[in-house]
Amino acid sequence: MSAPAHVWIVDDDRSVRLVLSAALRDAGLVPREFPDAESVLGALGEAQPGMLFTDVRMPGRDGLGLLERLAAHVPRFPVVVMSAFTDVATTAAAYRTGAFDYLPKPFDLDTAVEMAQRALAQAHPEVAPPRAPAVSEPELIGSTAAMRELFRAIGRAAASGLNALVLGETGTGKELVARALHRESARAGEIFVALNTAAIPSELLESELFGHEAGAFTGALKRQAGRFEQAEGGTLFLDEIGDMPLALQTRLLRVLAAGEFYRVGGRELLRADVRVIAATHQDLEGKVERGEFRADLLHRLDVLRLHVPPLRERRDDIARLAEHFLARAVAETGIESKRFSPAVLTALREQPWPGNVRQLENVCRRLAVLASGRQIGVADLPAEMRAAHVPRRPEWSVSLGEWAARELAEGEPDLHARALAEFERVLLDAALAEHRGHRQNAAKALGLGRNTITRKLGSSRTRKPR
Repeated sequence: MSAPAHVWIVDDDRSVRLVLSAALRDAGLVPREFPDAESVLGALGEAQPGMLFTDVRMPGRDGLGLLERLAAHVPRFPVVVMSAFTDVATTAAAYRTGAFDYLPKPFDLDTAVEMAQRALAQAHPEVAPPRAPAVSEPELIGSTAAMRELFRAIGRAAASGLNALVLGETGTGKELVARALHRESARAGEIFVALNTAAIPSELLESELFGHEAGAFTGALKRQAGRFEQAEGGTLFLDEIGDMPLALQTRLLRVLAAGEFYRVGGRELLRADVRVIAATHQDLEGKVERGEFRADLLHRLDVLRLHVPPLRERRDDIARLAEHFLARAVAETGIESKRFSPAVLTALREQPWPGNVRQLENVCRRLAVLASGRQIGVADLPAEMRAAHVPRRPEWSVSLGEWAARELAEGEPDLHARALAEFERVLLDAALAEHRGHRQNAAKALGLGRNTITRKLGSSRTRKPR
């Protein structure tokens, strides 16, 4: 078993260092914290990390200055640049200086951990990214009809090796579908590379996809492989493909059509043996009609189409998903085991979930950490969810209320007795009809004894509501 990878964190904000260190440690990595760039450069004489996170704005030498020193004086290892100032100039400078990726603040800890694992995988491609042993890899979960159909589609599509287009709202789990397609394909033993095309500035996306030669642009100090080269023999997942600029769509189309490309600034024709899986939440046909997306590229991507249903269309999966996410959060954080009360699972089922499965997962993580006690109750839910959890009145209750209001307005007597008699008569008739007149079965269904139902049937026939 290989030793866990070391990850260094450079940030003058102690709170950022603490929370990021905790998340990395829970993921099976070994974090080390530094308050400034100079302390990192001093530590490099005695050790070297597998990868490094650095803030941009720090006292003394800033993160970009540190990145330049690292690129010039030590062996290459991936660096992720963090900043709350996500302007184009800062982002572009980070990539030009050789950053592996850019992490805008505030960031999701899961995103940061995944970024670290991808960086470590690139630095040591023969070694799988370290994972927490007690935490399973994210997977598609569901037993509703919509999910069963999706599983069947994945099973049919995976073995074909053809390009695929995964459609679904934000947060539905499109990347999990792409990973499942890769895992069940003939390329399962090769690498899976994911790229969110919407997260990369348009002027850097071409280099990110196809790589660049030294001197191709300012700051390109040496040759850099792109995602197509990294994914050679495996699968390349292009998320949010609908946001790709038109000029870059043309280059992507050439790769899909001819299987070849050039690095930015390069003259060597490279071949690409890569399966491309694209995903989007947008209406690509509508974008084609508006001239915002190439029709021929859509045809190349849309060989196989899979639709990931939103969470509101698979509410029967919510309880199982919630319990899975809660157990995962408990395992990752090392806190005491917790469980949901039945009322909470009912409340979760009734939520609108505009953020889909991703939103549900985040809520479960929050509850795992913040809820007091071992059972999570409705009072532990976020205020907006408690407000939305208003028990729904059945239709007959609404109708009963309207009838009672009319009767009371007209001064009719014996309202309670008449309403109760009618209520029992309707229940008895429905139960007998369901069980074809069999009184014992009808009584059992209603939770009554056979003698009780016989007595009530006799009395209900003698009373008529007005």
